[in-house]
Amino acid sequence: MSTKFEELKKIMRRLRGPNGCPWDREQTHASLRPYLIEETYEVLEVIDGADDLKLAEELGDLLLQIIFHSQIAEEEGRFDIEDVIGGIIEKLKRRHPHVFGDKKAINTRQVLIGWEKAKQEETQRKGASILDGVPRELPALLKAHRVQEKVSRVGFDWEHIDQVFAKVEEELAEFRAAYQNHQKEQVEEELGDIFFALVNLSRYLETSPEDALRQTINKFVSRFKYVESALQNKGLDPREVGLEAMDKLWDEAKSLESRKNPPDEDKSPGAS
Repeated sequence: MSTKFEELKKIMRRLRGPNGCPWDREQTHASLRPYLIEETYEVLEVIDGADDLKLAEELGDLLLQIIFHSQIAEEEGRFDIEDVIGGIIEKLKRRHPHVFGDKKAINTRQVLIGWEKAKQEETQRKGASILDGVPRELPALLKAHRVQEKVSRVGFDWEHIDQVFAKVEEELAEFRAAYQNHQKEQVEEELGDIFFALVNLSRYLETSPEDALRQTINKFVSRFKYVESALQNKGLDPREVGLEAMDKLWDEAKSLESRKNPPDEDKSPGAS
């Protein structure tokens, strides 16, 4: 095992030891929950920025959380980091029989179906659902995507994307009807159905709904900051100028974006 990894383990033991850091010694699995979530999102943010040095740093912070939890468990005599590593090694071998065994897999879909079948065999021994492995704490869009992905691997899925489009349109119509009939609880339920159907559509298009929405949010934030800055340069307050003035600046922001990022043009073979 890596000398640096061993050093990291020793540092964690020292921080948790009698003469270590008071804060580190006080931590529990429960108290570390928000830090694990925070570090995970920081990794995602850096991936979006494509900065390798920063990504390495944030992955280190995430690794620290794994070491931290493992050290706490070791002190309680439950498991240690070696058990964590050994467990994932065995799982990877077990769920990749097309690599470590005599099974064959021609494409990614076959790999995913085989992975789900292996997981089913593991969970069936415990009488569990294939959906039990989806973490309760996942963000709603990501959780919806994972649930749909899992059931699709056992054949519970639409046969064609046109059916998914039809489902989106159906849910929109039901939402509109509930809204027009002033059915408040029904409106919320139907809105959830719309989101769920849109996530399913994104899965068919092989697009991450979480990433797509994050990009849209970032775009919205960038444009609105442009509006704020433009108004500030004119000595104006956005709360006083009205929607029409802000909408005009919003269109300016969109225009600037399109000039900075022009759409790809279809070129003939002889075009330069």
